[in-house]
Amino acid sequence: MKNKKIIFLFLLLPFLGMTQEGKTLYNQYCASCHHNQRIGNIGPPLIPSFLKKYKGNTLIEKIKNGFPQTQMPNFEHLSEEQLKQIVTYIKSPISKAITWGDKEIKNSITYFNDEIKKLGIQNLEQVLPVVERDGGFVWIMENEQILDKFPLKNIHGGIKYQFPKSENIYIPTRDGWVEKYSLKEGRRIAKIRLGINLRNVSLTRDGKYMMVTCLLPKQIVIVNTETFEVKKIIPVEGKISAVYELYTKDQAIFTFRDKAEVGKLNTKTFDLTYTKIKEPIEDYFIDPFDKFLIATARRGKMLRVYNIETLAVVFEQEMEGMPHLFSATYWYNNGNFYFATPHLRKSFITIWKMYDWSFEQQIEIGGDGFFVKTHPNTPYLWVDNGTDELILIDKNTFEKQIKIPVKEKQYIHAEFTGDGRYAYLSIYEKDGSIEVWDTKTLKKIKSYPANVPVGKYNYINKNRRFYPRLFGLDISNQNCNETTNKKKCLKKLKVKNEYELKAVKDYLKSK
Repeated sequence: MKNKKIIFLFLLLPFLGMTQEGKTLYNQYCASCHHNQRIGNIGPPLIPSFLKKYKGNTLIEKIKNGFPQTQMPNFEHLSEEQLKQIVTYIKSPISKAITWGDKEIKNSITYFNDEIKKLGIQNLEQVLPVVERDGGFVWIMENEQILDKFPLKNIHGGIKYQFPKSENIYIPTRDGWVEKYSLKEGRRIAKIRLGINLRNVSLTRDGKYMMVTCLLPKQIVIVNTETFEVKKIIPVEGKISAVYELYTKDQAIFTFRDKAEVGKLNTKTFDLTYTKIKEPIEDYFIDPFDKFLIATARRGKMLRVYNIETLAVVFEQEMEGMPHLFSATYWYNNGNFYFATPHLRKSFITIWKMYDWSFEQQIEIGGDGFFVKTHPNTPYLWVDNGTDELILIDKNTFEKQIKIPVKEKQYIHAEFTGDGRYAYLSIYEKDGSIEVWDTKTLKKIKSYPANVPVGKYNYINKNRRFYPRLFGLDISNQNCNETTNKKKCLKKLKVKNEYELKAVKDYLKSK
C-alpha cells in the first residue's frame, strides 16, 4: 500500500508542477480580467464548470488566438508549453470554497451612462427582446422592426419583465450578472453581480424584488429591483433547478436537481419552507392557472404532476426520455387544455391533456428537437428537430408538414408577437439570422443577420399570468365567428369548469 502511494505521488508531481507554473502565468496574464480566484471579472470565470465544452487543445488555440468580438487579446508570444500550463491550471478544481456575499454584491453594482432613447414602442404586447448569444447582443424588437441593440456577454437567457408597469426588463448572464434595461428610456440602467454561476432569475409579482438562484455559491439572493440593496441571502444545500414566482399569490417555488425537496418562499416575509417529495426535480413548469407543478428528473422515467398547495402527486406516467418541460407549450382545443413537450435526445414530442391529466400522443419529428411553441392565432405547433427543418403540426389532426426557413442552416425556437401575427425563428449558426414570418401565409417578411441567436421573450407569450387570457382567445376563436360580437358570444357561452371560466374572464378583461 505504501509503495502504491509513493507511485501515485510520483505520477502526480508533474501535474502539480504544471499547475503551479500555470498559476504563475495566469496571475501574470489573465487575473486582471478573470479575477485572481478565477471567478471572473471583465472576462468570464475560468473554472471547470464553465470550461466543460472546451477540450484542452481547443482552449490552447483560444488563448493563443484570442476570442473574436471580445476584449480578450491573443497571446501568440507565449510558447506552446506555457499555454498548456495555463490550461492545466484553469481546468483544475478551485482550491477553496467560493463565497459571494453582501459586500461583494454591493461592490459589483455598476451604473451606465447611456443616453436616453425614445424607442417609439407602439404596443408593449408586441415587444420582444432577442438574445444574440455569440454576437453578445440583446435586441429589442417590436413587430418586424429592431428598435435597439446593446452589448451583453455570456447571456444566460430567461429575460424577465417587471410587473405591474413592465417598463423594465432584467437580463441574467451565466457568470452571475443581472442587467437592468429600461424599455421606457431605451437604455441600460445598471448591472449587479449576484453570484458566480447563475441558474435563473424570477421577480416577485409586485415587481419589488428579484430572486436569483446560484449554483456557485449555492444560494438564493434576493435584492430590491430599484435600489439593488440585498434583502436576504439564503444558503441552500443542493443544485437548484430554477425558481418561479406565482402570479396568484405572494409565493415562489424552487426545486433541486439532486435532492428530493421542493422549497416554497414567501415573497412578502421571505420565510422558507421545504417539503419532501418522491425524487429530485430536474425540469418543471407551473401550469398556467398556478395550480399544479409538472415535473420530471434526468435519470427518472416518470412525468409527475403535483398539487402546488399540498405537493401531493395527482398524476404520474412512465415515459421514455426526459421531457424538456421548460420548453413546453400550451393550448386549448374543443373543451380540453393541452401541453406538448420535446424530449432530450429523442426524435419525438409528446402531447398531454391538462387538468383531466392523461398522456395523449407521441409524434415523431425526425430528429432531436429542443423547443415546441404555439399561439392561439396559429393552427400549428412549431417544432425544431436539430436540422434546418421547421415541423408544423396541426393542433386538430396532428398531421405534419415541413418548411425549410434557411436551407442547410439549423433552425431552433419560434416565438410570436402578442397577437400572433408574426413568428420569429432563430437560425442557430455563426452566420445565422432572425427570420420574421407571417403566421397566416407562412411567408418570410424580413431577415436580420445574427451570430447564434437563441431565446426570444415576448411580453405576452413569456408570462404565465397571460396564459389564461390566451386560452380565452382560443375559446373565442373556436366558439365565436368573425361577424359575432365576441363579448356577447362569450358571455352566453356555457363553461365547463373553473379553468374555462378564468380563461374567458381574462380574455374579456383584455378587450
